[in-house]
Amino acid sequence: MGTMAELVAEGTGENLQRNLRLADEVRAVADEVGGTPAQVALAWLLAQGDDIAPIPGTKRVERVEENTAADRVVLTAGQIEKLDNLPAAAGDHHDEAGMRLLGR
Repeated sequence: MGTMAELVAEGTGENLQRNLRLADEVRAVADEVGGTPAQVALAWLLAQGDDIAPIPGTKRVERVEENTAADRVVLTAGQIEKLDNLPAAAGDHHDEAGMRLLGR
């Protein structure tokens, strides 16, 4: 099995720098609404329609409370558009061996 860096290609080199810039964009929206990036991500998902039900996982009570508060985050049309237009994160989540394990 490869190293963690090999397994998580989105977290290295150019991919890391690109993905940090994307995270900064989400953080900027969070600052605008007085929330956290996680709350913005959940609020954005909730804004996609009534047929979307995000199910975030967590181990800590404070994160459950933070996630629950996301339904009170109101994003403007401009903020939703900004988030809609962000490119996908760079890099693969799994190496070739990991994809085979997933049957892909």
